[in-house]
Amino acid sequence: DAIPSADQIRITTSLKSQRGSVWTKTKSIFEHWEVEVTFRVTGRGRIGADGLAIWFTEEQGLEGPVFGAADKWNGVGVFFDSFDNDGKKNNPGVIVVGNDGKLLYDHQNDGSTQALASCQRDFRNKPYPVRVKITYYQKTLTVLINNGFTPDKEDYEFCAKVEEMVLPPQGYFGISAATGGLADDHDVLSFLTFQLTEPGKEVPTPDAEIPQKDKEKYQEEFEHFQQELDKKKEEFQKEHPDVQGQPGKLFERFFTDDLFETVSDRELRQIFEGQNRIHLEIKQLNRQLDMILDEQRRYVSAVTGEIATRGTAVPGQQGQVSQQEIETVVKNQEEVIRQVNEIRNSMSDALRLITGAQHPGSAAGVYETTQHFNDIKEHLHVVKRDIEHLVQQNMPSGEKAKCPDLPPFPSCLSTVHFFVFVAVQTVLFIGYIMYR
Repeated sequence: DAIPSADQIRITTSLKSQRGSVWTKTKSIFEHWEVEVTFRVTGRGRIGADGLAIWFTEEQGLEGPVFGAADKWNGVGVFFDSFDNDGKKNNPGVIVVGNDGKLLYDHQNDGSTQALASCQRDFRNKPYPVRVKITYYQKTLTVLINNGFTPDKEDYEFCAKVEEMVLPPQGYFGISAATGGLADDHDVLSFLTFQLTEPGKEVPTPDAEIPQKDKEKYQEEFEHFQQELDKKKEEFQKEHPDVQGQPGKLFERFFTDDLFETVSDRELRQIFEGQNRIHLEIKQLNRQLDMILDEQRRYVSAVTGEIATRGTAVPGQQGQVSQQEIETVVKNQEEVIRQVNEIRNSMSDALRLITGAQHPGSAAGVYETTQHFNDIKEHLHVVKRDIEHLVQQNMPSGEKAKCPDLPPFPSCLSTVHFFVFVAVQTVLFIGYIMYR
């Protein structure tokens, strides 16, 4: 089902139950090699299927059940799995699976029982093409990935590494893809292969360019596949008579930009959805901080009233707290209120920033928002350390600070409980930001 064209190859179209693959015609004789692959995986749904695979195998995989290629391969496959078969919510992900020609791929568990290495990366519907660099050097396979958020071609991050991996000395490079009940467009923009040489060895001479005859053949194949796609559209129209007799309606209904999202529309939708979720979370945190401030204000008022009513008490009387200790507690609580106010102000600034960032434009606003939240996270850490230092500084040596006895109240909020509450809220907020 692959469709080649002048600038890319569509391994599978966004139709159900498609399989496609592209393989080199001759075996590679490189002892050490590196491939750089640029591809796009795009679809209208929030979940895609099934995924894409990059291969180095002793024989060509051709058509089969493993992401469009044959099972029981002898070599290695790097799988970009976009559908969560095992329900563990660990997809989309990148999985490295080796095979000696006897192993059957475990689809039900997304290859987790056979994976030599893996990482969780979302490669669907990115603003820029996703780039992958796979290196095999001295029995070590390394996978680096550019997540498609920036146009920088060298912005790679580590994904997976497999040591002591023995691959066939000669093999075919290939790339395949498949769709199931759900479907994505799997497009490959480039597939570059390099031979790696050890220091001191002779550098190989580059191969000649593709002959003109082969280029013409590829163009004929592209036109043939395009005709096949047109036939499928006609068959679909026959199966859906409700759109017959209305020229162009089928095309408008399923293939126009009015109903299908463009790349820019998809980027904006993703930006707005993410910012709206962050907006709601910050509003919730603001409400919680307001509750904490109210509790602290009531507590300080109660302690102040206690100082006024017990100002004439005998300092040495058993069971009473000295005025100096009560004043220390009051100062601590006022300092806590000031710090919490600073946190609330930071949350308000972030809320205003997100509200102002929600306008059509490039993806640069996302990076500014992310940077701002990183600054907030650092600020929360500083505030937490300052509060802990403040407690230790004001705590009398050899004594443990305690809450004063207030007859009108059955109990009071201790400083320890308050700090534990603030710390838990801070950890939950930072964890949510990192998760998003």
